[in-house]
Amino acid sequence: MNEFIDMFSSSDPSNVATSVKLLLLLTVLSIAPGILILMTSFTRIIIVLSFVRTSLGTQQMPPNQVLLGLALFLTFFIMAPTFNQVYDEALAPLFAEEITLDEAYENASTPLKDFMAGHTRQKDLALFMNYSQIESPKSIQDIPLTTLVPAFAISELKTAFQMGFMIFIPFLVIDMAVASILMSMGMMMLPPVMISLPFKILLFVLVDGWYLITHSLLNGF
Repeated sequence: MNEFIDMFSSSDPSNVATSVKLLLLLTVLSIAPGILILMTSFTRIIIVLSFVRTSLGTQQMPPNQVLLGLALFLTFFIMAPTFNQVYDEALAPLFAEEITLDEAYENASTPLKDFMAGHTRQKDLALFMNYSQIESPKSIQDIPLTTLVPAFAISELKTAFQMGFMIFIPFLVIDMAVASILMSMGMMMLPPVMISLPFKILLFVLVDGWYLITHSLLNGF
């Protein structure tokens, strides 16, 4: 513990540089949840799964913990090639002291930029580039993360809401059909949701909805 304190209090330039790098590393770890949400497929997956639950009208079924757990595992499954590349090109050489921290950062950002750029709309990217007054990059690696990350995030939001809209349509038809039937029968006081819920669950099970949703998410990446 005393050695750790001495490292920060020392006036040796090498120790000061090491201290700054350690602080930067701790900062990166503290914002790791944000990195996981905004720089991976997690955003699209959790929004689509939330749309599924809302369109079914099952309130808290599946529970939030189940949706978050499923979204995390699907994210790790989809991002496995990217994470492996980050580890092989950045973390492993850094731990072996073969490259510096700056080189590790550059090597780690390369596969992440490739992934995000492949799922970012040109319109969204141009929005942030024009606002930042950045010249047209020669390659993906020339785009700064401060520009690429928000462009990727709003692209993922748009894609997720498009998928959510398509998920809502069949269940909305069932709700409208049940409401029309109840109204024609004069059963005005009976909530249509109470009657339509079993039919929506039955439809979702018959078409193997979880498989179709997962299949669509995986194909989207």
